[in-house]
Amino acid sequence: MKLLKKLIFVIIVIAIGIASYFTKQGYDLYLEVLERMSIVEKIAEIKSNENYTTYDELPENYVNAVVAVEDKRFLKHKGFDLISITRAILIDLKEMQFKEGGSTITQQLAKNIYFTQEKKVTRKIAEIFMAIDIEKQCSKEEIFELYVNTSYFGDGYYCVKEASEGYFDKMPKDMNLYECTLLAGIPNAPSVYAPTKNPELARQRQGQVVRKMIRQGYLNEEEAGKIILVNE
Repeated sequence: MKLLKKLIFVIIVIAIGIASYFTKQGYDLYLEVLERMSIVEKIAEIKSNENYTTYDELPENYVNAVVAVEDKRFLKHKGFDLISITRAILIDLKEMQFKEGGSTITQQLAKNIYFTQEKKVTRKIAEIFMAIDIEKQCSKEEIFELYVNTSYFGDGYYCVKEASEGYFDKMPKDMNLYECTLLAGIPNAPSVYAPTKNPELARQRQGQVVRKMIRQGYLNEEEAGKIILVNE
């Protein structure tokens, strides 16, 4: 029993040491990229894009769809979601690979504008520090609009306006429920879910979006049924 306790203690000490090391590395990376360009400067640069779309120009159904599928506690957290991160860690440990990230919309924004898409622990921690900083400086509405203006939607479309015009030949504000739910699912894996590349996989992903919207109270079964009819 004493040996087991000692072993557990050693494992805990090692785990704390590893966590401290990666946290320090992540914080240093966060400071490094912030030195190159501040959040205020980054935001100004993004908003200077002629295709920039404001929150008020986005359909409510689209906002709800993105929140439902990407970050259901978006309005409640301060940049990171401890519940999602814990679940992601458990999945990663089970799969023995860095598969799930548990990223919030704010973390994804931080990744879009400051970091690479590469899945590394150090980058993930830096992303969390940056997300906390972004939340201090921006409203939730501004964070959301910055996110959809810096996300890749496949087929060469790098913001929500380019995607809505490219896929549906209309402005974001004019997207209907079907189009909102289809577009909301693409940034998770643009090369896979772009409707021009894999229409069947895009529809399957849209189905995931719709089911999550129903579970979170954004849609009822009747509204969801209309989307299914359009798919057919």
